[in-house]
Amino acid sequence: MTIRGLSIYTGHQIKIPIIVLLGLMSCMLALYFSANLRADKVAHLAMSLVFLCAALSSLWDRRQQLSFGSNILSLGLGTCIVAGILYQSFRSPAGWYLAFAPVVAAIGVMLLASGYQAIGQYRTELLTLFCLGLPKLLLKFIPDISPFTAQFSTYLLWYSGFSVRLTDNLIQLPDGAVRVVPSCSGLNLMTYMFAITLIFLLMFPLPTTEKIIAPIVAVTLGFFINGIRVALLALLSTQNNPALFDYWHSNDGALLFVMLTVLLFGLFCWWIVCQTQGQSPEEAP
Repeated sequence: MTIRGLSIYTGHQIKIPIIVLLGLMSCMLALYFSANLRADKVAHLAMSLVFLCAALSSLWDRRQQLSFGSNILSLGLGTCIVAGILYQSFRSPAGWYLAFAPVVAAIGVMLLASGYQAIGQYRTELLTLFCLGLPKLLLKFIPDISPFTAQFSTYLLWYSGFSVRLTDNLIQLPDGAVRVVPSCSGLNLMTYMFAITLIFLLMFPLPTTEKIIAPIVAVTLGFFINGIRVALLALLSTQNNPALFDYWHSNDGALLFVMLTVLLFGLFCWWIVCQTQGQSPEEAP
């Protein structure tokens, strides 16, 4: 039975039309994007798109196997979760909200769509969205790596022929200097690249060796590309152009390095998948 196109009751199940669920998901995504822009988290938004696209792609591939139909308890719980996310999005969303709002909102929508008894069918998507917030958790336990980043960037400049000196994380050139602080150490990018690796491993079954190599490559790329960015900032500090320095030091400039890192890792993932699929059954471990 249909009540004004909102719910279809079949026995004890309540089936919400797909168009309503899609509309709710679109609304949640729009609010999440807006929250990132209001918080000036452009780089985080770009990373979020990677995780969101991976989750949506997985959901689309399995759309024919998903079961729908909720119940009163799941509807009530899902509604409370969605309402809480909506309420928080209109306040001053930042920090933990930006990290875990997608997975929490997804749980709410999935409860509305399929109920708590069938939420296990969404485990891949939920794990993918949880990985978006994983860097926020990891950063609480990983020590500061600023000294290593400062040393690496100094070596890059020195090997490139520049007269450079390092003193207490301060990279000094004849006409300028930059100090490497924890927020510029690259640890944030490294943890995001590690989280992206987990998505890659969820979506593509790989041999054990490749499973070990992939996160190492991802984290190394994050550290290396950020070290190049710090070296570039040190060089820009010697120029009499504050606007140029501010741009590359801002989120907009950082976003380009984030995109480069993700692109390079994407190429590596493409290569490793091709190598794995190209193995014959006898050669595969």
